[in-house]
Amino acid sequence: MLNRPPRSVSVPLAALALAMAASVSAQTPAPSSRDGVVPAQSTASPEGDASVRTRLEAESLGYEVDVDGDFRILVGWQQENRSQLTFVSGRTHSLGTGAVREVFSAAARVPAGGFSAEQANLLLRDSQTNVLGAWEIDGDVLFYVIKVYDDADSARLREAVDMAAQTADDMEIQLSGGRDEL
Repeated sequence: MLNRPPRSVSVPLAALALAMAASVSAQTPAPSSRDGVVPAQSTASPEGDASVRTRLEAESLGYEVDVDGDFRILVGWQQENRSQLTFVSGRTHSLGTGAVREVFSAAARVPAGGFSAEQANLLLRDSQTNVLGAWEIDGDVLFYVIKVYDDADSARLREAVDMAAQTADDMEIQLSGGRDEL
């Protein structure tokens, strides 16, 4: 990760943040449902999962719930005048006797023809250095995805949100030459 000053995670979204989120949302699709992953008991609802809502509110994280039931959280860094839209999935997926929830953030559009070998190596090496999470491509968007057990407490969920946002934004800087598009 880049050496950057401490980040300020969104608190209840102000008018500016809402405007930025609306603008980014139109450009940043959430990943489609993944093939081969079986949803657990929870399914997404327009109101969002109550347990996620409770955990986000316990950490004073502002959010909106999208039509898929995903929680959209705008993470911002005032010192750098940058922001990153991060999602907590409204659905869980079965894993053994437990359930896993995804926290994800878009870093780049995949170029026509895919990433260069140098860029692909950068992504693989970055995935190796991160303790939690990995790079995934869904459609034409590169996402940093963290999969956490759904019984993670509010502090752990916030850590996942912070890490996904920071990692995706850092990679966006590297791949785009510093632009803030996602």
